[in-house]
Amino acid sequence: EKFSGGPVGLDNLAAAIGEERDTIEDVLEPYLIQQGFLQRTPRGRVATAAAWRHFGLAMPGGTGPGLWPDDNGGRAGDAGG
Repeated sequence: EKFSGGPVGLDNLAAAIGEERDTIEDVLEPYLIQQGFLQRTPRGRVATAAAWRHFGLAMPGGTGPGLWPDDNGGRAGDAGG
């Protein structure tokens, strides 16, 4: 909730969760992307609709479709990564 789902840069994310950026890039991020909870875009990391649903939270208004087909009304339509 801190960044309203993103996009957020890696350094800001590392500071927010108290984790090294290498650990995020090498361990956490690949897992979260694989599970469909995180999307990397040119502007930063974005929580997907699946992540918001997993935590039972209402997703803030999006700017386009999400990463996955069931992410109707998701965040950041950027497909980069």
